[in-house]
Amino acid sequence: MRRREFLGVLGGAAAAWPLAATAQQASRTFRVGYLALAGADDAIFVKERLKQLGYAEGKNLIFDIRSANGILETLGTQASELIKADPDVIITGFGTATAKAAQAATSTIPVVFSNVGDPIGSNVVQSLSRPGANLTGLAGQAAELGGKRLELLSQFVPNISTVAVLEEPAAPFTIAALPRLREAAKAKGQQLALCDIRSAADVESSLAAAANAGAGGLVVLETPVLIGLRELIVDAAAALRMPAIYSVRDFVDMGGFLSYGPDARQLYRRAAELADKILKGEKPAEIPVEQPTRFNLIVNLKAAKALGLAIAPTLLALADEVIE
Repeated sequence: MRRREFLGVLGGAAAAWPLAATAQQASRTFRVGYLALAGADDAIFVKERLKQLGYAEGKNLIFDIRSANGILETLGTQASELIKADPDVIITGFGTATAKAAQAATSTIPVVFSNVGDPIGSNVVQSLSRPGANLTGLAGQAAELGGKRLELLSQFVPNISTVAVLEEPAAPFTIAALPRLREAAKAKGQQLALCDIRSAADVESSLAAAANAGAGGLVVLETPVLIGLRELIVDAAAALRMPAIYSVRDFVDMGGFLSYGPDARQLYRRAAELADKILKGEKPAEIPVEQPTRFNLIVNLKAAKALGLAIAPTLLALADEVIE
């Protein structure tokens, strides 16, 4: 059941763009490229919003999708191939790596990133207010949320002294977010048990090792690869009876315990709106990077019951949505 209506994720996102195609849109066909690291399922939210904004495939839109299918080493090649198609604008899928790959591939074609955890720290943009080059987009504030997720997990599962951290060591987001998570854990007097994940084969063994080391809970440093492994991660955590908090609600929909973060679907829709601005003539260097203003806590009571956890009504009152 839904506890509070979703009022809007992004500042300024409430302003609706006209649904009817402009004269320019009606007179030419635009090519929109979409670059993903681990699958492109989320591109559907971009396409849906573009359709609402007046773009229709087969009429005035060519939507060109390229994905590295979880293989980071091929992402640069996919970006280069997308550039060869000469799109009017590129939208990058979840994660810093896709934005960085597009940035390396072109300095002239406009790029809208849909979710980068720390766009300044990763040198994707010069500043949030004035990106300064050919990139703009959405900053998911994910790097800053690790401490909040630790706090929430500790509220729902008290007395956790060691927390397992599922992370992809070489991912740009991990490099940005892990130091902040360490600081938050130290402030709470908690230890972190790092679980390095390079492929699906690492998930079960790494989590089992963390459990044997005394980990009583789990935090996932989300990257496109780990999100792609979400079903395996949820199943492994459940088998170990390890309460986990995730950033993306898809994990909770698959049986995970908690998630806390922005509505990723809204980020993709907003990315489409920023791309529309660019197609209508605005420059990405002058479009401020936007950040979420709303974060949703979702609790799965079925998962809590399977974990043997009794959730107090006062904690359930914090949730934006409860899955029963």
